[in-house]
Amino acid sequence: MTREEILAGESKNVEFKVERPEKSIKYMKSVVAFANGKGGRIVFGIDDETREIVGIPEDCVFREMDAITNAISDRCEPVIVPDVYPQTIDGKTIIIVEISAGKQKPYYIKQDGITDGVYMRVSGTSRKADREMTKEMYYESEGRSYDTVIRRDLSVSEEDIEKLCADMKGVALANCKNAAQRQSVKEVTKNILLNWGVLAEDEEGVIHPTNAYIFLTGQEVFLSKIQCGMFKGTTRAVFVDKRDYEGPLWQQVEEAFKFVLRNIRLGARIEGLYRKDIYELPPDSIREIIINAVMNCSFLQSSHIQVAIYDDRLEITSPGGLMPGVTIDRMKEGYSQIRNRALAHAFSYMNLIEGWGTGIPRLFQEMKEYGLPEPEFVDMETALRINLYRALSDSENSTDQETNLETDQETDQETSQETDQETSLEMIKSNSSCEKIINEISSNPFITQIKLAEKTGMSRSGVKYVLKQLQNEGLLERVGSTKKGQWIIKK
Repeated sequence: MTREEILAGESKNVEFKVERPEKSIKYMKSVVAFANGKGGRIVFGIDDETREIVGIPEDCVFREMDAITNAISDRCEPVIVPDVYPQTIDGKTIIIVEISAGKQKPYYIKQDGITDGVYMRVSGTSRKADREMTKEMYYESEGRSYDTVIRRDLSVSEEDIEKLCADMKGVALANCKNAAQRQSVKEVTKNILLNWGVLAEDEEGVIHPTNAYIFLTGQEVFLSKIQCGMFKGTTRAVFVDKRDYEGPLWQQVEEAFKFVLRNIRLGARIEGLYRKDIYELPPDSIREIIINAVMNCSFLQSSHIQVAIYDDRLEITSPGGLMPGVTIDRMKEGYSQIRNRALAHAFSYMNLIEGWGTGIPRLFQEMKEYGLPEPEFVDMETALRINLYRALSDSENSTDQETNLETDQETDQETSQETDQETSLEMIKSNSSCEKIINEISSNPFITQIKLAEKTGMSRSGVKYVLKQLQNEGLLERVGSTKKGQWIIKK
């Protein structure tokens, strides 16, 4: 451990102790929490408040190490084998206890039992896991998914199965992009649903639904729901609109997607002689993130998928957190782990999932093409949140505007085509968004993109597209630097 790491203080996977407590329960909760999570380190000999290296007396270092190892072995179930070793910093010895992420979850404190002794790491502290989270750990360690759990308390008829198959085929056909794709859509049968885990057969040969079947048919409202809200400002203080979507899971996804599109700004850009509407955020990526939230949602938790729209961002939160072995960096590279495998098969068939692991890299690319900040991934331990920022802040705009303009001009030189300027001008003026921008520039040639967005009511990305097209058509020119330059309308 380095001095820089010590100065950084405690975190979600690092905890400091001045000395080994007489009552091991005071650090055993953290041992169990680390084993149930992604692992971590407990460092003895460092003051957790001042971060001062106090050290362990040299004559009792190995005795302390043995005591720690024995306490962990005796008090935890299943057995946790820590890596305990000394390290000297500035002439003082500390003891580092490394706990690896366990493979036999849930781990618990033996004397409290599995009901009250399971702990997990949340926001840098060790907290008792509830019953639902304990169940989730069972499924993860056994390589099972909750959506494939058989519902022996429920029955399903042949008519019910046929209806689900027909509904799924209808959705698959509706999501096809061309005739060739529609021709490739096959019939869904009972055997296919059994193979996916949407249905399950018990020991007596009776077919029962699984949780996936329940979610796909919209029968479990309490567990399966997408909550959507629009807020004024950048916090959840004031609601503008609120909707809870229930029913078949694919319908919930579609309704949540439409909710977002209704509540974000719609701009326009000119392609050739035509006006094309364009949302301030990439629609395909919005849908992809909502679907990803469903695929990795822990339906065992009492919370639901939440889609929240603020003035500055779109926020999508999925209960359950990251799967074992998954990190945010690996997600950005396209690594994918599916929590709800049966649902993933069903959504893939219905053409709601285009390609495994391609959604997140494509999201970054599309946000870049829109001229927007990179998506923000927030690991909340018990949930995963993705933020798509709707516009750059004023400070970022002022520093990045010149770079964006230079990039736009380079793109303009590559993509500009010869057109008749009089026809183009007539076409541009017939578009209300372009007309607003031309009028504002006529009044103030030194106006910035930020002010144009404020004056016209458009998003910055919409303003950027219109300015780009005006420059492509040779109707607008930027002269001088970004901060002190001006726009010139060429007629």
